[in-house]
Amino acid sequence: MADGDYERGRDREIASLAAQLKRLAAERNAVPTVLVLNGWAASPQAWELCKFPRERVYSYIDQLDGLPERRIESAADGEKFVIVGWSMGGNSAMRIACRFPGRIAGLVLVAATPRMMEDREASWKGMSPRRLAALEFGLKATHGEGFFGIPEGKPNPYMMDTDENLTRGLDYLRATDLRDELVRLRLDCPVHVFQSEHDGIVRRENAEFLKSVFPRSTIELVPGAEHALPVTMPERLDAAVCGLISLSH
Repeated sequence: MADGDYERGRDREIASLAAQLKRLAAERNAVPTVLVLNGWAASPQAWELCKFPRERVYSYIDQLDGLPERRIESAADGEKFVIVGWSMGGNSAMRIACRFPGRIAGLVLVAATPRMMEDREASWKGMSPRRLAALEFGLKATHGEGFFGIPEGKPNPYMMDTDENLTRGLDYLRATDLRDELVRLRLDCPVHVFQSEHDGIVRRENAEFLKSVFPRSTIELVPGAEHALPVTMPERLDAAVCGLISLSH
């Protein structure tokens, strides 16, 4: 066999092998990776009652340091993600989805808002600076124990942290406003929103806004005022996440 024929044969073999590897990678990545983004001052125990599969729970400090974005940037070709975000983590999930829309297989937004603070000019129902300060004081004074009406026997979803870290998180919440970007992009991914009807931290009107900017969204209003929904209704979150995983392949 002439050298040229051998080289051409090897090139075909290599191309065929590369195609097989690419197909196998695509099959492996058919099931999306689930990332969980925790709330401000939240503990990993917030998610211990949820049974849905996940790769990792990212703390609010991880989010401020950009770790979820780095994970998505390093993803394999074809890999997609379902992102589950609670409270501040829900805000981070929306921000990440705006940046990587082609990587998002779905979102589960739990007591989440694109803007935490009130905006009286736009009639936006959010927290006043005074109420946010009261939230910070109450959380520090109680270590979160019973602060949001967590039923007895449930894990405490909050943790103590350094004042510096708590302040970093609050600065993010005060400054971040994703409303205009969400209106502009109207992301076409399935979204499941859980919102307590009388949550004093994230108002139910925020969920109505999310319905308007995510064309494929489902809103589930939860009776009561609980904010720590991963602790109080884990089975319903399990069902939502597993539904998005099934929908994606």
